[in-house]
Amino acid sequence: MADNSVEGLRARYGERWRWLAVITVMTGTMATVLSATVVNVALHDIMVEFGIRQGQVHWLATGFIAAMTTTMLASSWLLDHFGVRKTLASAMAVFTLISIVGGFAATPEQLIVARIGQGAMAGLMQPMGMYLVFRIFPRNRRGQAMGIYGMGVILAPALGPVLGGFLVDQLDWRYVMFAPAPVTLIGVAMAWRFLPLPVSRPAPYRFDLPGLMLLGLTIGLALDALNRLQEADGQELRIAMEALLALASFTLFVLRERHTRHPLVNLNLLRKPAFLCACLGAMALGLALFGSTYLVPLFVQTALGFTAMEAGLMMLPAGIVLGMVFPLAGRLADKHSARMLVTFGIGVFALSAVLFALSDLELGFLWLAFWTVLGRIGIGFMLPALSTGALNPLESSELGAGSSTLNFMRQLGGAFGVNLVALTIEFGEHSSGLPTINAFHSAWWLVAVFVSLALVPVWRMRA
Repeated sequence: MADNSVEGLRARYGERWRWLAVITVMTGTMATVLSATVVNVALHDIMVEFGIRQGQVHWLATGFIAAMTTTMLASSWLLDHFGVRKTLASAMAVFTLISIVGGFAATPEQLIVARIGQGAMAGLMQPMGMYLVFRIFPRNRRGQAMGIYGMGVILAPALGPVLGGFLVDQLDWRYVMFAPAPVTLIGVAMAWRFLPLPVSRPAPYRFDLPGLMLLGLTIGLALDALNRLQEADGQELRIAMEALLALASFTLFVLRERHTRHPLVNLNLLRKPAFLCACLGAMALGLALFGSTYLVPLFVQTALGFTAMEAGLMMLPAGIVLGMVFPLAGRLADKHSARMLVTFGIGVFALSAVLFALSDLELGFLWLAFWTVLGRIGIGFMLPALSTGALNPLESSELGAGSSTLNFMRQLGGAFGVNLVALTIEFGEHSSGLPTINAFHSAWWLVAVFVSLALVPVWRMRA
């Protein structure tokens, strides 16, 4: 039987075992982020096949992100009790099964449930990469490692629509559900081979299941209330009740986390100014990443008349450029102020969103592709710097909770960002049941303003 202790892996693979481990968790991350974004170019075809509107179909994106956001905080407990090797391999195996089953969905409700299941498993996998990097790399190499790992986080949203567009145009939209399965199957084998066993484990402690249920209830109620605002006539009382219940469950969640012995969220970490400011910046990153990835394909297909394949190809240059920029941003994060790098990234992304908001029907393919490249460059500069700025000040014992909390905040920004974007589009101008370019312009302005507001907390991060 192979020795998967740190010493055994080092003896078997040399110092390169660290990079093999990073590639392994990056495989899982790429599959989950790919799954989160690849469906976006299929939304138009799904709306047509099932006869549903944008107000319902957006749950394929929002439900995934909401489930991922909720389960993400369970990763710290799983890491403590089972280690990264067992946790990641199991989550990828279940994710594979759900993806295959979801591809055969016969109703939109079944498809949404499958997407929620995918999101729940993705939430368990997402913090693993950041946790592993900060565990096995020395402090002066963490930015470089996060730059390499982050390529999976950021390249997948760029490449996902390309793959999705090809699958939708050449085969069928159902293949976007099948697409991540081969990747996660490979990831299971890699996790068993390259990931280390835990050096030590803390004494067993009880999982904060009530906290997870309260958090899930809060997110679910809040998102459903926002969704119902799209067709609010006759539902005003229900929307108000859901909003009040979401506020009440959130209050109970905070009270529980403050007094339980082993909280789902370590609120003491949020008392550290650098970590708190980085978390607020991470929310802006989530809005930028998931909001723009949701908007771009739907915008160019619905308002500008592009095909699914064209929408995907438009995002391909952004992925290529980002692949070159991201390692550079990681290296810079080891040597320069995190807040300066994040500020630069926010500025570039906000410029991209404003350019989309000023676009017109005559705009050419190349200009749209260039603006997408600008947005991805901005995101590329944000992620490594936010990670190092948030986690470097923490103790080793706080890294599990810190990485899961930071990822949670990023996904929370994405979940509510996509919902607010969808709400803005639905309230915007429509023609023949579909949103016009003016509706999308409003959504792009919303994204630009919300991301720009993050400059305030980011500038207060420690240099």
